[in-house]
This record gives sequence, C-alpha cells and structure tokens, in this order.
Amino acid sequence: MNPINDNNIILDTDSYKSSHFMQYPPSMTRMMSYLESRGGTYPATRFFGLQYVLKKYLSTHVTLEMVEEANAVLSAHGEPFPLEAWRLIATELGGKLPLEIRAVPEGTLVPNHNVLLTCTNTDERFPWLVSWFETMLMRVWYPTTVATQSYYIKKVIQNALEETSDDPSGEIAFKLHDFGSRGVSSRESAGIGGLAHLLNFMGTDTLEALRVARNYYHSETAGFSIPAAEHSTVTSWGKENELEAYRHAVKMFAKPGALFAVVSDSYDLKNAINHFWGEALREQIISSGATLVVRPDSGDPPAVVRMAVKALDAKFGHKVNSKGYKVLNHVRVIQGDGINEESIKEILAGIINEQYSATNVGFGMGGALLQKVDRDTQRFAYKASAGIVGGVYRPIYKDPVTDPRKRSKDGVLDLVLENGKFRTMQYTDFAVPYPNSAMRTVFKNGEVLVEDTLEQIRSRA
Repeated sequence: MNPINDNNIILDTDSYKSSHFMQYPPSMTRMMSYLESRGGTYPATRFFGLQYVLKKYLSTHVTLEMVEEANAVLSAHGEPFPLEAWRLIATELGGKLPLEIRAVPEGTLVPNHNVLLTCTNTDERFPWLVSWFETMLMRVWYPTTVATQSYYIKKVIQNALEETSDDPSGEIAFKLHDFGSRGVSSRESAGIGGLAHLLNFMGTDTLEALRVARNYYHSETAGFSIPAAEHSTVTSWGKENELEAYRHAVKMFAKPGALFAVVSDSYDLKNAINHFWGEALREQIISSGATLVVRPDSGDPPAVVRMAVKALDAKFGHKVNSKGYKVLNHVRVIQGDGINEESIKEILAGIINEQYSATNVGFGMGGALLQKVDRDTQRFAYKASAGIVGGVYRPIYKDPVTDPRKRSKDGVLDLVLENGKFRTMQYTDFAVPYPNSAMRTVFKNGEVLVEDTLEQIRSRA
C-alpha cells in the first residue's frame, strides 16, 4: 500500500465533489461562486489568509501522477472521477488550474453580508472546478475569524488605554500576547492562526506564526516575545527554594530596560508578591532597571489581577499619570489563565474602578484566541451565484423556506467602495467591467498575481 501524496491538491476536497461534474447541466460553460460572512459574533470581518492558501496549495501544478493517484483513491472510495478532464488539465494546461479568483485586499475590514472572494473558471470545459476547490478556499474562514476576534478585542483594550493611559498607541501592540500554539489542532493552525492575530498585535509565543509570516507574507520577524518562567522552572527548585528560583530569574534576566515574566502562583501568589518580590528581591529589581511582569495563573481572573496589582502597589508604589490613574513602579501583571473577550473586559473594569491604569496589565490568550472559533462564529458560506448554461446567463442561488437567512446571493458579484461604505454589486455579465471595485484579481490560471507584505496588510485596519 503506497502512501497518498500530501501535495496532491486534487484530493484536497470533499468526497462528494468528485461526483458533481456529472450533476451540473451538460451545457454549462461558466460558473461563479463567492465567499461571505452571513453574520455572526462580530459585525464585520478582517479578511486574511487567502495569500497563504494560494501560494501553498492552489498554485501547485497538477501532474499526471496526481491525476492517476486521485483516480485510484476516489474510485476505491466509491466516487466517480473526471479522469480525462483532469488529464487535460495536467497535460494541455501544464497543470495550471483554469480559475480566476478575485478578493478584497487582506487586512480589509468588511461588514458582514458582503462578498469577500469570487471564483470562476477561465476554461469553458471545467466549470465544475469552481466548486471542486470550495473546501480549500473556505478554510480562509479560520484565519479571518481569528484576525477578526483579535481585532475586536484590540478595540476593547484600546478603549481602556485611551481612558487611562498616557501612551495608548505606544502600549497597545503588546497588550494581547498569543499563548495559543499548544491549544490548537495542528502546526498549520498555529502558524496561520497565530499570524492572523499578529495583524493586530506584535506579541506572540507561537513561533509557527513567524515561519508562516516569513515564507508567505515577506516578513522577517512578525512578532516578539520576552523571557518568561513556567511552573516547571519554579517548582524544579522545590517549594522550600521558591525564593531562590525567583532570585535566579532576576539574576538571569533583570537588565536595564529589559522585561521578564515570572509565573508566581506555584504555591501562594500573595506570599510570593508580599514577601519574595515585595521584600526579599525588591531592591534588586529596582536597582536592575528592569521591569518584572508577575503572572498569576489560577483563581478568578478579575479578582486575582486586582489583588496582584494592589499588592504590588503596596510594595513598589506608583505614579499618577496625566489622566489621574495609578501606574505601578518597576512591575506589571500579565494574566494568561481564563482569558477571553469577556474576562478581559471584567479585568480592565476591575482595575480601572480602583483607579489603576490599563498600563499595568497585559493579557496572554491561548485556546480562546486560536481554537475556540469555528466556521459558524461568523457564519461563513461559499455558494454558487451565476452561470452560463447553453450560452445563456443564469442566476444561481438557494432560498430555503425553512431558513430565509440562508438565501444566497445571485449574480456576477463584486464589492465596491462608495462614499466610504462597502456594497456588494450584482451583475448579469461575466465580462462586465468593475468600476470602483474594492476587489483585485489575485489568482489566474495557476499563478498568484498579487503578493502583499505583512506590513501592507497590517496597515489596512
């Protein structure tokens, strides 16, 4: 038994797609499908991840070996297979997929219920290819949803900083740190999901995001981190030597201008703050010129963070900024346990109510950032909208009486920007020009036509 080629993009689809070439009208020569968010948790989506899909997958040239392998796999699987059509693509077309994909620029924030991407065939013999690659193209829901959630959480933190900080724009980039790599389903999810978060922030411990950024988005170093302790680096010293574990961390990392984080609840957070950090190591921290970031990791997040900030204030003191809020001297707090959008709001409200600036706290977000989202978070759909059958234009749509919300769009679709607002346009001519279009042709006939850098994408917020 031979292994299946990981790079065989013909097989990157759903099983039933292989039978659809037999189900479309025999005289169909053109089809368009589109991608949209039909609503969901957030009112708009920050589109991201298509360039990765195009460069890594869809631009792969189909070979005869792939065709024969796909035929064998799907035939054994119980599905028919358009063998001769795929052979033509591999030979006559040089393996280049005869598709054209238009999309909004990545990083663009688009209100829900608007077209984000369209796909149509460029060779009249292969209209069914538009649907064949729905499975692959639909996966942009994941990085788009991560980027969207991260963006809206950024707005929450930004609002708190605007109210309580002297330097909101200087602080925001590192206020939400990605702790999610171990909590996702795969290395690939960590990479593209982690990079989606970095559209909005600069802090991450997901190294895979740096690899994806460099390989697919022309970014040398997409995000940054600092030295930080985990429980094993504290508890390996033994409970009786907890102070020595902290002293060693100070010795290793407390340099002028440096930041370093130490999880401090392995045994007793209050004792660690009040006696170890606040007394035994206090002068060493102050004289080092570094900033210690204390990390609680258990208990009720709003209550624990409030306690930690107040306890650190009692030991290290504070200054009052120009907006009348207290900013701790020499120390900060990062909360990484139980972090999601709601707990962030609660934590910020709790410390602001005590007249502490949001400057004092940062957040580490793991599974809730990269894993607790799904396609229905923003209700993504990829649907056929138009075709040419027997030489005549035909609108294609569904309109189920059991759920009117699922009425799909029909027409040759485009997104335009008029007076600062996006609007989906519906045409009846595949050859129509696209005046004021907010979309670009990013892929055509096997080639990626547009490649943005991460910085260009970040700038589109």
